[in-house]
Amino acid sequence: MTAEKVSVVTGAGSGIGRACALGLLADGWTVVLTGRREAPLQETARLAELAGADPDRAVPLTADISDEDSVDALFARISDRFGRLDLLFNNAADTMPYLPTEEVSAADWHRVMDSIATGTFLCSRAAFRLMKEQSPRGGRIINNGAPSAQVPRPDSIAFTAAKHAVAGLTRSLSLDGRRYDISAGQIDIGNVTPEDREQPAVRQADGSLRVEPTMDIRHVVDMVRAMASLPVGVNVQSVTVMPSAMPYIGRG
Repeated sequence: MTAEKVSVVTGAGSGIGRACALGLLADGWTVVLTGRREAPLQETARLAELAGADPDRAVPLTADISDEDSVDALFARISDRFGRLDLLFNNAADTMPYLPTEEVSAADWHRVMDSIATGTFLCSRAAFRLMKEQSPRGGRIINNGAPSAQVPRPDSIAFTAAKHAVAGLTRSLSLDGRRYDISAGQIDIGNVTPEDREQPAVRQADGSLRVEPTMDIRHVVDMVRAMASLPVGVNVQSVTVMPSAMPYIGRG
């Protein structure tokens, strides 16, 4: 891996986005750290430097991925600064509390859909425009899905619909990207151990509440790093990383 390999991680100011950005930096990637707020992105860059990464390779750039103008401006800055993009990790997402379908507001529906489905589309569209024209041509897009992209949880209609949309986007990007040497794959991530709180009980399909098994975030990071390391023309189309005992297979 050389410093000329440029990546973008959305939602890089916390959680999975921060952890994966640090993993990519450890592998020698230049990582554009993207999110709405500058302070968490700067903290990710500081953590990267403390871990021994070249500080010039951690590049915080704020953007609202649900806003077309903001996304286009972000990728214009990437193009001007680096001249290319090799990897996009669409990770950012807004969520909402579990609520029965009849209680979900239109505002919450649009907020969740815009951050997950629209954000993935806008960033991927901008990445396509850059990757198809650069030399050497092509690149990779990794979309953060969820088990809910395949099997829903109770009382999660907006999140489930948004993640199903991501699954469709991934397949379309994978198909449409072939002629430009752009690969697109999806990682569906199960329960990750929370950093600063207890794992909450969540409602099951039978109506009961259960504290589910979790896994260390490093397993997610390792999978994203492995997907990112593949040569152009080789793809992991879809992978699920989850605690083996987590309710998923047959959970509905």
